[in-house]
Amino acid sequence: MENYYKVFFTAVSIAYILTPLAKWIANKIGAIDIPKDNRRVHKRPIPRLGGLAIYLATMVSMLIFLPINKTLFSIMIGSTIIVITGIIDDTKSISPKVKLLGQIIAALILIWGDIKIEFITNPFDEADGMMYLKVFAVPVTVFWVVGITNTLNLIDGLDGLAAGVASIAAIFFIFVASSQGIAVAALMSAIIAGACIGFLPHNFNPAKIFMGDTGALFLGYMLSVVAIEGVMKSVAALTIGVPILILGLPIFDTTFAIIRRFLNRKPIMEADKGHLHHRLLEWGLTHRQTVVVLYGISSILGGLAIVLTDMEPSKGVILLGIVLTFILLGASSLGLTETKKQKSNRQG
Repeated sequence: MENYYKVFFTAVSIAYILTPLAKWIANKIGAIDIPKDNRRVHKRPIPRLGGLAIYLATMVSMLIFLPINKTLFSIMIGSTIIVITGIIDDTKSISPKVKLLGQIIAALILIWGDIKIEFITNPFDEADGMMYLKVFAVPVTVFWVVGITNTLNLIDGLDGLAAGVASIAAIFFIFVASSQGIAVAALMSAIIAGACIGFLPHNFNPAKIFMGDTGALFLGYMLSVVAIEGVMKSVAALTIGVPILILGLPIFDTTFAIIRRFLNRKPIMEADKGHLHHRLLEWGLTHRQTVVVLYGISSILGGLAIVLTDMEPSKGVILLGIVLTFILLGASSLGLTETKKQKSNRQG
């Protein structure tokens, strides 16, 4: 545990020190978020390259504390591709197709580094308990990495939200990975948590800098990696449910966004004001109150994931079912999947 503290505070310190440098670079190269529409909550131009500080803090800490091997190189190369596409998008904007291509390449590099989802535990199979993916391992891994990479980006709509949620998820991954004896994944999680928390003082409301796509995509990518390395390679029951709960807030918010946009016949990647944080703001919560509430939801889901790791398979399935039921009921009551017509009727 002492090693985790050392790793964590190293990443905190580096991120905190480098964030003003990232802000200076953002101003120099024009990576500025100018509020052009009513979807944005901030009212003044704010630099958005804070993710560069998170990235550098993570990379430096990984080189110091993690074993240097093919797997580490694949993570560093893949995450660098993600960060480069993020910097370009934060500065000049690139098409979703180009970003998607970069994410797929970054995911394939992980597979080259032996990071992939090779099996999913089956709680209903008492004999083996595992369902091997075989030829589907590559597409499933790419889908997971690309999906999680984008989920965190889609919730990055309020000061401190994405960084806080990512740090909470990383902290719970520390507990899960260490309980399974997967030290490298636990250390990597501690690094991610530290980099996020070192950035938060600059990003919490009122933010002096945003992480931008550079940071949100990078953190999503890194969390997808620790989910594979720290949970999905374990033979414990219901391993697929653990990362889904830990990353529950961005996963379910993104899922509901996709459903909502499909029902409204809008492109999946087209932004809207139907996310959970928008709904809470509509209910009258302040910016800070909304972020704190979402931190609380992330923490509850993470706590349930910890409980799930020690449960019998049959009881774990029941717990997952109950949690998913509550999430669906909550989404329905908040109108997270409603169409424009339904929203208009509700407001009228």
